[in-house]
Amino acid sequence: MTLSSNRLRKSSPWKLRVHERRTVLMIGDAVVGLISLGTALYVWGSRLRFIEFDLLFLRERVPLWFYTLPLIWLILLVELYDPHKAVGWRETVRGISTSALIGFGLYLVYYFYSTSPGNLLPRLSVAVFLFMVSILTLVWRGIYIRMYTAPEFMRRVLLVGGGDSGVALLKILNDLWPPPFFIAGIVDDDPKKAGVEIEGYPVIGTGDGLMEIIAKHSVSDIIVAISGEMKGGLFQALLDAQEQGVDIIRMPRIYEDLLGRVPIRFLETDWILRAFVDETRVSGFYELIKRLVDILGGLAGGIIFVATLPFVSLAIFLNDGRPIFYSQTRSGRGGQPYSIIKYRTMMLGAEADGKPRWAKEDDERATKIGRILRRTHVDELPQFLNVLRGEMSLVGPRAERPELIDIFQTHVPFYRARLLVKPGITGWAQVNFGYASTVEETIVKLEYDLYYIKNRNIFLDLFILLRTPATMLGRRGR
Repeated sequence: MTLSSNRLRKSSPWKLRVHERRTVLMIGDAVVGLISLGTALYVWGSRLRFIEFDLLFLRERVPLWFYTLPLIWLILLVELYDPHKAVGWRETVRGISTSALIGFGLYLVYYFYSTSPGNLLPRLSVAVFLFMVSILTLVWRGIYIRMYTAPEFMRRVLLVGGGDSGVALLKILNDLWPPPFFIAGIVDDDPKKAGVEIEGYPVIGTGDGLMEIIAKHSVSDIIVAISGEMKGGLFQALLDAQEQGVDIIRMPRIYEDLLGRVPIRFLETDWILRAFVDETRVSGFYELIKRLVDILGGLAGGIIFVATLPFVSLAIFLNDGRPIFYSQTRSGRGGQPYSIIKYRTMMLGAEADGKPRWAKEDDERATKIGRILRRTHVDELPQFLNVLRGEMSLVGPRAERPELIDIFQTHVPFYRARLLVKPGITGWAQVNFGYASTVEETIVKLEYDLYYIKNRNIFLDLFILLRTPATMLGRRGR
């Protein structure tokens, strides 16, 4: 079979990649929000006998905040922009219902504290918007789920390499349901693997027959999971396949797309140098915007801290006496030490022997009120002072103690790479994973941290900040 006489079929534009599906979700939700806004305006205008949407009605009668309802709806749905959650019907219904209830609650707060007369507030129109946007979003998300869980809309993928990294990827795919794409099979040059199954997927050939396998199985994508040396013939076949429209992607990249993590167990030193020296350089504009956001967020958080200080202090004092706060040395950017400030949640003498310990689920060292503060993350409110002083950021890896860093870096590869940025009050690891209390959990959390460092930008920071309240309400603290 020659390339000149047999052109490979290009994949359908409807067979979206994992990272493209989030864009489709946002576009669909935005359209639904605009339709719901138009319906709400029509109902409002009809009640006031403004059947036509003239500029006078839209400009003078409708308050500016009403036009932001579609954007607010997108923000409330932030947890449902995870492509894996988006294909689960139960998670979708729960997420939309929760968003509608939160939206209704926010309007109630505005209604009761607004200085405008009650009859000037668009109560019916807001109710119409919430009803329409909830129903239409359910319909749209149902269509999305039907489409992107159907085999005909899934991309057909060939895995090249059945070694350790390939096996790790297949195990991840087996844990995801529904699967993000269809695995047509595995290509591996090891003669011992010919005809066998690896994690339930068959080895269907070697690199010498790659082009024929691609054509036979209508492959749209190839994942390369080879960490060692690649044969020249296989490399040329991959180039030929790419020329024919097949997408080639390396295992670390698809791992990132699927999990939002960096696979540190299967990375080589040169990849780390490329990713975290060359690719993580950010512009001065981003650093400036990030610092401005930190200052504004630090001021807002500082106000909340001061407002709640008397109540939290009294609760701690009545439960376990003084001190109210505690200060501890943490490692900042570049390993520079600084003193973190938190409410005290542990009993006095929790580490009397001087040995640092992991926080555990329902840690027996925590006081009664301390458990509540940790689960709700209220104990972290004083850290806004660290943000204002420039020692921390709103978003970044969790601040860690130098003693634990010395321990972790002997067991966890590339652990010190997380010190390339300032630690944060919240972060990509915190909203996706939470606390770690074992070496294995520390590895997973580091994978999230390195993903953030490698891909950080202002939009990712805002996405993390928007997801943080749901994490706090979910009481993931320890």
